[in-house]
Amino acid sequence: MFLTRQVLQQLTRSAKQTSEIPAIHRCLSAQAQEISHENDNLSASVRGSEQMVIVQENDLPHSPTMQFPGIWLRDNCLCDQCFHKDSLSRKPMRWSNFDCDVKVERITVDDKKNEIHINWSDNHESTFSLDWLKERNFSKEHREKYLHEWYRPQTQTWSKEEFPKILKTFQFNDIMEKDEVLKEWLDTLAVWGVSMLKNAPLDIGVVKTICNRIGFIRKTTYGEEFSVISRPGAKNYSYLSEPLPLHTDLPYYEYKPSVTILHTLEQSQSEGGWNTLTDGFSIANQLKAKHPEYFKILSETLVDWCDIGQDAGVSFHNMWRAPVINLDRDGHYTRINHSVPQRDTHFNIDADKVVPWYRANALFVRWAHEQAVTFKTQPGDVLTFNNLRMLHGRTGYNDTQDNVRHIVGGFVDWDIVYSRMRVLKKSLEDKITEK
Repeated sequence: MFLTRQVLQQLTRSAKQTSEIPAIHRCLSAQAQEISHENDNLSASVRGSEQMVIVQENDLPHSPTMQFPGIWLRDNCLCDQCFHKDSLSRKPMRWSNFDCDVKVERITVDDKKNEIHINWSDNHESTFSLDWLKERNFSKEHREKYLHEWYRPQTQTWSKEEFPKILKTFQFNDIMEKDEVLKEWLDTLAVWGVSMLKNAPLDIGVVKTICNRIGFIRKTTYGEEFSVISRPGAKNYSYLSEPLPLHTDLPYYEYKPSVTILHTLEQSQSEGGWNTLTDGFSIANQLKAKHPEYFKILSETLVDWCDIGQDAGVSFHNMWRAPVINLDRDGHYTRINHSVPQRDTHFNIDADKVVPWYRANALFVRWAHEQAVTFKTQPGDVLTFNNLRMLHGRTGYNDTQDNVRHIVGGFVDWDIVYSRMRVLKKSLEDKITEK
């Protein structure tokens, strides 16, 4: 409830007589509902029962009212006692005895500095700049805007017919030398799940060089970089020249490597060796729309994934249980698991649920193959894709001493990619501001 102009004038005259309100400050007790002045740049108030701090810019027409829970402001006090400025984080010690019933006892607005000053019931004082508060506005629109710009780009699915339009190619030298191109490439990976780099050096260290440009490479059972090349006595099915059906890499890891990077050093000149690729999220969408009962089975039934063997003298026995289609609490896709060789012979579900699962999975896999795109990379191409989303494979090929297919692969995790994207976004925006 706003006070009338007459009451405000009376309060102002009274305050001036008693010197209770300094010239550049407007004070408010926690029991008041609202106070403002037509000449003020800012107004601030607190609703006593809810301890909701209300802030508004009065010098801007149609300025939205901002609301901040008092307990959140107390938790995020920026003074040296509460906040460590070098690490940009709150100090944890006071949380051993944090007062969840802390109250705002007094608010003052500094018009010249555009700051809000709060006195708390625990005898503490906090100061917040208007800019800081505006960046953390609790309005739904602002929260959605912040998440859209800084959290993670929204994925977009694609079909077989749409693939030629969505596949973006980048020059290797451009992503290595130009931050704006690097960011565009990473954005493309985050949104569409796939992209291609061209004209990379025919050097076995290219994959690690790319990973280092982003952050650092992810090491797995098979090392940091791995060579996909036909070899006798192969311990992994992908190291054969046989057809490699659609799959996701390493589904037997709880923390599955996120982005797959495949650099073609040598390509088979036989008719085979073609890459196959399908958007797993798109197939899941089709299943959800046309066969919701199958979607429910594949998103709820735990499957045992495993990898047992030895590589480079290291023995391993990896296991993880997860559905084929993985969802978060909001029903958004987080991960697709599919690999026929790595699906364990142990299936720890009720026997009467086995046949329905097979029917659901068989349809998912059939549709994935029907929607698979095919292309053949050339030496110097670097195929990059989201391993949590894309199913990939390869047609068989004839491998001889004079006809070798050699792909060098590696992984980088989405946490590292997203971090790099945010750093690039901030640095590029700062450059624009400086101009």
